[in-house]
Amino acid sequence: MQKQLLSVLGSLLTTAGKRQGKIERRTIQVNGDEFGYQIYVPPILDEEKLPVITFLHGIGQRGSGGLVPTEGASGAVARHYLAQAPAAIVLLPQCRQGSYWSDPVMDEMVMNALAQTIGEFGADEKRVYLIGVSMGGYGVWHLASHHTENFAALVSICGGSSITKGDRFDALARKIGEIPAWLFHGADDRIVSVNESRQIVKALESNGGNVKYNEYAGVGHNVWLNVLGEKDLLTWLLAQHQE
Repeated sequence: MQKQLLSVLGSLLTTAGKRQGKIERRTIQVNGDEFGYQIYVPPILDEEKLPVITFLHGIGQRGSGGLVPTEGASGAVARHYLAQAPAAIVLLPQCRQGSYWSDPVMDEMVMNALAQTIGEFGADEKRVYLIGVSMGGYGVWHLASHHTENFAALVSICGGSSITKGDRFDALARKIGEIPAWLFHGADDRIVSVNESRQIVKALESNGGNVKYNEYAGVGHNVWLNVLGEKDLLTWLLAQHQE
């Protein structure tokens, strides 16, 4: 497994004509418990402050090793965007088994790791982005609605509202406000209903949100394959910044 992981990382971080970036491991303490996470460090650290992309994986990549997800939906998206993001630091936290990104400890772990990453590299606090796939898409809405001041843009791929009772969508949209968001969902998704993204989009639009939405007819939960073909996504993401 370790050999396969190193092979995958070596290929995804190599781009034509550029030096290879690197994955580094870090740890963070939450309530006396240690959590491992990883960061992608681009091949060249310019004097200019770099943005940070926080990537939340799906349910299949949960664990305790703090390793970057390299398989499944989350792995495909992570590999794709790491290879294209030489001018950004990418934070790759790992959700514990049996937990969700909305759990208080996971919330604190991600935000502490983000603060530690920004501090270590002197990153641009006005250009911090949040991407999530499936369970990670739910995590995007949870973290953004609880830490609105931290994020310049959001990307949710086959995700849904993190609120489980009552007003699940308008309450979320009111908290998100005008943070630019781009959602992706397959119309035939049988794992996470497309109505989750549709209702979030509707609520954001009704509350003056800044939202883009791509829905793909005939596509199921593997909508990430379509997202990988969205050539403008990374350009759009890195162009967003807080005032």
